[in-house]
Amino acid sequence: MSSSKAVVILCLLALPAWAAGPNLGVPVSPNDIKAWDIDIAPNGDGLPPGRGNAIQGADLYAQACRSCHGKTGQAGAADELVGGVGSLATPDAERTAGSFWPYAPKLFDYIRRAMPWDHPGSLSNDQVYAVTAWILAQNGIIAPDTVMDSDRLPKVRMPNRGGFFVEPRDRY
Repeated sequence: MSSSKAVVILCLLALPAWAAGPNLGVPVSPNDIKAWDIDIAPNGDGLPPGRGNAIQGADLYAQACRSCHGKTGQAGAADELVGGVGSLATPDAERTAGSFWPYAPKLFDYIRRAMPWDHPGSLSNDQVYAVTAWILAQNGIIAPDTVMDSDRLPKVRMPNRGGFFVEPRDRY
């Protein structure tokens, strides 16, 4: 038998297995999806219950964030969080949470998903609201005693709110 006939026979024998698919992974349950379906829209849709202010967030920031972002949110090894408000149109633009981010709920979303870097997702909702409030207060966007929650956070007017535009999805 020629080698080309052998290849054809092997392919025909393997065809039922290929048709069944690669049989990788396991089905995902609705509860599995729910655990990861935690995104928050710029308008605040999806914000969870909870509350916190910058005064509460100061201690948590010192414990969980300071080692990377610096004592005041500046001059740390990781991205600066504070400063640069009004600098984006200058040659010395500083892209910080206070100067660059257009929506406060997205700041909450990022902190909840990715911080602290060595234990992402470990903060309670109250802790994330408090750290978010601390960052906003350090940037002079809110007063330190202003309570942030799912009602108030979307109402925060970030300095760079008008610096972005929404790309229409129907273009794709």
